[in-house]
Amino acid sequence: MSLFMRPREIWSFLSGVFLICSCCLMLQIVETRLISVMLWYHLAFFAISMAMLGMSAGSLLIYFKSDLFPRERLFENLVWISTAFSISVVLSTLSLITTIAPSGVAGTLLMTAVVWLKLIFILLPPYVLAGMAISLALTRGPYPVGVVYGVDLLGASSGCLIILVVLSWADAVSVLFFVAAIAAIGAACFGIARRMSAESGPPRLAFRVLGRRGRPLIVAVAFGLVAFGNAAIQPTTPSETGLGRYLGGLVPLMSKSSLDFYPPQLARWNTFSRVKVSYEDVGQPMVYGPSPAMPAYITSQRFLDIDSSAGTLMYRFEGDLTKLDFLRYDITNIAYAIRYQGRCAVIGVGGGRDLLSAYLFGFRDVTGVELNPIFIDLLTHQFRDYNHLADMPGVRLVVDEGRSWFARTTEHFDLIEMSLVDTWAATGAGAFSLSENGLYTTQGWHHFLSALTPNGILTVSRWFNPKDITETGRLISLAAAALREEGIERPQDHLFLARSERPGLATLIVAKSPFTADEVARLRARVAGLQFNVMLSPDRDDPSSALAQIIDARTPEALAALSARLHRDLSVTTDDRPFFFNQLNALDPASIRLAAVSGEGILRGNLLATVTLLIIVGLSGLLVLFTMIFPALPAVRQAPAVLAWFGSLYFLLIGLGFMFVEIGLIQRLGTFLGHPVYALAIGLFGIILSTGIGSLASEQMPLGSGPRIIIWACLLGLYLLLLPFWFPRVIAAFEGGSLLVRAVVALAAIGPPGALMGFGFPTGMRLVNAIDTRPTPWFWAINGSAGVLAAGTAVATSVAFSIDVSLWVGASCYLLLAPIGVALAAMAHRGLSWSPMASETTG
Repeated sequence: MSLFMRPREIWSFLSGVFLICSCCLMLQIVETRLISVMLWYHLAFFAISMAMLGMSAGSLLIYFKSDLFPRERLFENLVWISTAFSISVVLSTLSLITTIAPSGVAGTLLMTAVVWLKLIFILLPPYVLAGMAISLALTRGPYPVGVVYGVDLLGASSGCLIILVVLSWADAVSVLFFVAAIAAIGAACFGIARRMSAESGPPRLAFRVLGRRGRPLIVAVAFGLVAFGNAAIQPTTPSETGLGRYLGGLVPLMSKSSLDFYPPQLARWNTFSRVKVSYEDVGQPMVYGPSPAMPAYITSQRFLDIDSSAGTLMYRFEGDLTKLDFLRYDITNIAYAIRYQGRCAVIGVGGGRDLLSAYLFGFRDVTGVELNPIFIDLLTHQFRDYNHLADMPGVRLVVDEGRSWFARTTEHFDLIEMSLVDTWAATGAGAFSLSENGLYTTQGWHHFLSALTPNGILTVSRWFNPKDITETGRLISLAAAALREEGIERPQDHLFLARSERPGLATLIVAKSPFTADEVARLRARVAGLQFNVMLSPDRDDPSSALAQIIDARTPEALAALSARLHRDLSVTTDDRPFFFNQLNALDPASIRLAAVSGEGILRGNLLATVTLLIIVGLSGLLVLFTMIFPALPAVRQAPAVLAWFGSLYFLLIGLGFMFVEIGLIQRLGTFLGHPVYALAIGLFGIILSTGIGSLASEQMPLGSGPRIIIWACLLGLYLLLLPFWFPRVIAAFEGGSLLVRAVVALAAIGPPGALMGFGFPTGMRLVNAIDTRPTPWFWAINGSAGVLAAGTAVATSVAFSIDVSLWVGASCYLLLAPIGVALAAMAHRGLSWSPMASETTG
């Protein structure tokens, strides 16, 4: 049908397709953002898995129940399904924000599995309905499939970018209501197309309930008003009295391990965090690592909560530095004993605490680099009268990702401080995180060391457990490796480490030049005066110390042997394996036993995170069996055994390969783009768009012969095999660029493999349909199931081995497709066919 025969009908239909597909991707990204507030994990793969599972199940439902969804009722079904999708987004949201699912949910694996099963069932329904709508639009519509599919891809990829803008406007809950309103507008577009079409006959019950008399538009208006209303009543500006203390909208209900019904003084959201500012508290000042010798002080302060897991402090400061003397007793500030003049830079401004410390000790040229613009806005606008840091001469506040800024700057500093800083709030839980972190890799530390003056120092503070060296040990292995890569033969001459008892905190000082005897003496005097403990010092040689053994482990093999003896992962974190906070060796039974018997600490948290990952994969597997595999079994039983085996292997491999590549690329982009939400949004945008282009190109350049399939598989496999060798160099060349420049570079790297991967599914469907159309739903189920299960498996592979290994697994899958594809092509060319007519497929 020409696109100009009934233009209003066609464009209404295409608008509906665009909006529904856009909502699907927006939903995935916002749910990922929301889950990182509610839980200890940044589960991007979880949202992707649920989307794939739900949409595949919805597509198969349309296929198996085709009599319920005839072509002549296409628009009627699209209207009520899209309206139901809109309503299900809201119901899913309300269920999600009132669900408590803390780490270590219960004392048993069974209860943990039950809670996660509940979360799966909360997230799944919208994607099932979306899958039904998209499948109907692609397989039942009277319009060119290429055009519909192109609009599908355009909507999905646009949603990835639109949501970054929308999340900067409002909180995640309001944005989800906004997504529901957009989906209802999509249903209204389908309603316009229905009125313009030739559909006739009495409407069915579902349409009468959800689609008649402008109900989709009513739903859209209602949800839109809730979205704007809920965003409007958020405490986004300080309020000490009145309604501001009681109107918190839906957002404050969410926190880890509990429901909080009392709103904070202020709550602000953006694409990667929720910051809650508490009401003013007057009392003993909170410092990270207080000295036992600290006198009693009284100060006014506020706690700034980040995603319910990380936090920072803002003190009342009116310009009198003597009111901040309590900061002299914090272990994070011991480096000021030897460096207190010149230029200072702080990574992670937060509430301004570390910048005030630098100013207190004598620096008058202080630069603060902060990823989160909310903190800079609080200090420069909303709480400027409370904390006058921004008014101090010589203080400069920069909104940028720390690693990227130091890669770009030509400035040099006498001291760089990074105290308890994580790249994003989701890793504020530390021990509970499986997220990658670009600030704690050798590549990141080279930028910091390069920005030091010849006598400059880098000071880094992390939590310390006196019974376990995990996080501190890994910090030492990272520092020693970074120094050696800078050409320093004796890292121990450049390292000084001290710790506090309560709470357990360690501060590592890394000097670009060897410490002098006078500097060591002054550091020791400061540590002794504050009643802290020295753990590493250039003037002390303790070869039996585990930390000293880490420094002496000069090769990866030596460090691996030490890790094996100590039953914890002390390997050097790099961009290839940037999981600094995960130190459980999942391949070592002794490490697992050690984590299981420990009541707390980083290993215990890592074990909980790993078990959670396995539970999610296991539950997803069960759902895949009952919603996809078992229903599709009758279809494959009708096919010849040779087709069943070769076809199953083909679609299994492209499902596994695609997801391993997608997850690997998103993880790799996380350290490059500076935040997992950026990596998820930009990564999905690039993969969806390029894969769609490849799918459409496969119609014009079909891989119907064995030689073409071999060339395609080899090109894709070799690109992916070589990607880990050249892409790090590209990252090094461009990581100092703006976010826009880095995003363009990321898309340029994603585009070629994405386009080539787009050939895989349509090529397979053409080959098997040329042989026998009956097992089509089975192959669709195999492909979807492999993708669902591979998402979590790819994350586990990257954590256990490396991101490069995940990419190589994906490459191997595509290389293995060559002989299987050749066999299928040969079968098709021989005319091996058992069905005279091609049936509809959801591909």
